Amino acid sequence: MTIHEGRGGPQTTVRRGPIHQGIIPSYLLAKLAESERYAQAAEAARQTLIAPAPAQRRAQLQLSIDENGALVATVEAAPNRTISDAHGTESLPGTVVRTEDEPTVADVAVNQAFDGLGATFQMLLDAFQRNSVDGQGLPLDATVHYGSGYDNAFWNGERMVFGDGDGQVFQGFTGATSVIGHELGHGVVQYTAALEYQGQPGALNESIADVFGALTEQHLQGQTADQATWLIGAGIFTPAVHGKALRSMLHPGTAYDDPELGKDPQPADMSGYVKTSDDNGGVHMNSGIPNRAFALFAVELGGHAWETAGSVWYRALTGGLSSSATFAQFANATIKEADAVSTATGDAARMAWASVGVIKAGVGSATGSATGDERTSG
Repeated sequence: MTIHEGRGGPQTTVRRGPIHQGIIPSYLLAKLAESERYAQAAEAARQTLIAPAPAQRRAQLQLSIDENGALVATVEAAPNRTISDAHGTESLPGTVVRTEDEPTVADVAVNQAFDGLGATFQMLLDAFQRNSVDGQGLPLDATVHYGSGYDNAFWNGERMVFGDGDGQVFQGFTGATSVIGHELGHGVVQYTAALEYQGQPGALNESIADVFGALTEQHLQGQTADQATWLIGAGIFTPAVHGKALRSMLHPGTAYDDPELGKDPQPADMSGYVKTSDDNGGVHMNSGIPNRAFALFAVELGGHAWETAGSVWYRALTGGLSSSATFAQFANATIKEADAVSTATGDAARMAWASVGVIKAGVGSATGSATGDERTSG
């Protein structure tokens, strides 16, 4: 289905409205919109594609016992969460249904969103000493039950927004911690390097958001790098779909292979780099390349990925990275930060970026624009 100006029915073209860095890429929704097998999901995808775009500080007291048996009280940052319900409309923010310090409610999606926001906040604080997405305690707001059968979740620059899915292909998005961490990760990028959402900077934007999503899930579950699945969006597909997740960071291109949705199109290295005008220049596709670099780096280092590996990526992001950074420029930034940790860490970073073809094996740093041997799509 071609997407351009004008709105029509199943056999006509439709206009794609802005999705605000949604977790579901437009190319996958466009594919689903053509499905004959999943009629309900196809209609939901069409409606999702045309949907319109939609500083208080808190602290918490932590009590512990020191080695002498004395009670120690410390104050650290705490999240300030507000969950609203759009009641199936596309009107934001919706009706407030749960705020900080209130108990769980009957609505599972509300509680999952609340918990996911908290898990992301805690990972950012524990791993990077970052107080919320802006580093200054920004309140974390979210809206659930957005739209009717809305097939996406997105960060709109101010809040998290969750659709309920169509029920045939996608189910509720609030149950995947990696999705929530990913979307709030876009908020961190917004307040730091503000990477342009086009081409390689856009693919880096998507990849770094995936890194935050994976780290949030791993931090919540206490997993080491070799224990982690490295999947983004595990659980958002219904059992009818032949797929385990939306993306695989460690093995890009293997997350799903379904008769209706097609095969996961992410390349694992620069030899498969996709040059396309779709998907903002392939931001969701080509993000698989830096995704794999990070996963390989983290697995090589071992231990908890949010510690050394995550810290290297975070310092590269927040250390003056250009908003138009290419893969090569970001690789150089991470290698510099890795070298500052230790020789072994620097070598692991070089190995990871060489494995995905952004730098040449044995080269000290990345050079050139890192466009590789491109294949054209769209």
